[in-house]
Amino acid sequence: MATRKVADHTLYHLNPKGFWRKFRDAVVANPEISSGLPIQGLHRYPPPGSRPERYSTPATKASDPAQNPYWKRDVRRAYPQLSVVTQAELSGLLIEHSQAQAVAAPAAEGQDAAKSDVPVEAKEPVDLTQAIAEIASSKKIFSESKLPPVLPIPFKRWVPERAPDVPHDPHAYFPMLMFK
Repeated sequence: MATRKVADHTLYHLNPKGFWRKFRDAVVANPEISSGLPIQGLHRYPPPGSRPERYSTPATKASDPAQNPYWKRDVRRAYPQLSVVTQAELSGLLIEHSQAQAVAAPAAEGQDAAKSDVPVEAKEPVDLTQAIAEIASSKKIFSESKLPPVLPIPFKRWVPERAPDVPHDPHAYFPMLMFK
């Protein structure tokens, strides 16, 4: 004898009783379909929220109020900080970094580490236009063989290339040009 293995829809779901059962049977299109409301003690055991222990958040540095002041975590007022570089500072940086960097010789055991063999020159401020002209005249930065760096892009750059013209009136004031 073959047995039919079918999920019983009444086994784990609530069914209406009394008047509401008769009402449901009269109104619903398929009276054999489940109500969809699970029986609380059978569907999920133990039911959610029935466990006696409570979750406690683990202690971190952020949970210590003494080490976590409000101004450090207030992201609404984390305004960008202004940074000012004057033209004199910029010209000094440009001139300094355009020259070869001098490396200090290692200090011997008996010598003082603070004493440096490389003299530090105190330079007077130079005008920015003079600094740029000086750097450009001392060496050519970019040439056809040494191009400036370009950002890498994941796709091929479009180069405009003329396509055959669209048929148009030969006396048109503004004919359409096609590119591929």
